[in-house]
Amino acid sequence: MVAKLISAPHADTTEDGFLGGALRLRQPRSGHRAGHDAVLLAAATSARGGDRVVEFGAGVGAAGLALARRIRSIELMLVDIDPELAELARGNAALNAISADVVVLDVTSGAEAFSAVGLTPDSVDVVLMNPPFNDAARHRPSPVHARTLAHRADETTLQGWIHSARRILKSGGALTLIWRADELGEVLAALSRGFGSLRIQPVHADVTKPAIRVLVRGIKGGKAPTNILAGLMLNLESGLPNKQAEEILAGKGALPMASP
Repeated sequence: MVAKLISAPHADTTEDGFLGGALRLRQPRSGHRAGHDAVLLAAATSARGGDRVVEFGAGVGAAGLALARRIRSIELMLVDIDPELAELARGNAALNAISADVVVLDVTSGAEAFSAVGLTPDSVDVVLMNPPFNDAARHRPSPVHARTLAHRADETTLQGWIHSARRILKSGGALTLIWRADELGEVLAALSRGFGSLRIQPVHADVTKPAIRVLVRGIKGGKAPTNILAGLMLNLESGLPNKQAEEILAGKGALPMASP
């Protein structure tokens, strides 16, 4: 389990434990809730103390705050389009005594809107993101508006998010994202405009099943060959949790793709 219910401070929210209880997050009881993807994204992200790190589509801040728990001295900004989720993210940063700026912003906005919140071109070391991945033409949208907002995408969503990341990243800065494995081609096409030195790690439910997610890191202006890492198995064939995945989800270390 990624999250363990600690308490329910309000009727419409819960307080859950992540990283083996080292990170506490208040999040909506219904709608989009943080889980495996956010923790894996944080574990796949490479950063150093002092880096300026921005999470796009941060929601309640799960991935960015998990990264800040592992690398204590990053300069973190959490960005989300939903004011209510942004307010929860702001509260979660305070709850965990983590310094973070939280801003309400549509990630597909232009350079002027980004500059207005301090995200000028070529000013960020690391961007991490879990973009909306359900194409509305192929997936039935959730009846819960917040969940639909978090997961519904069209053919331009991914390109728009990656374009915005490319604009604010410094040369040599890193973008790390998690995406549907069956749509890896879309990620590679979008990253072909300005990113290289790719690292790709598939994520499988278990050894008998195709990958369900891919973790991908690209370097702005990178020239090194693409490196495909061994797949991460969340569970053994027996159905028991895989020890490596269990330790990552408990916050005990990072994934190999997060190495410099």
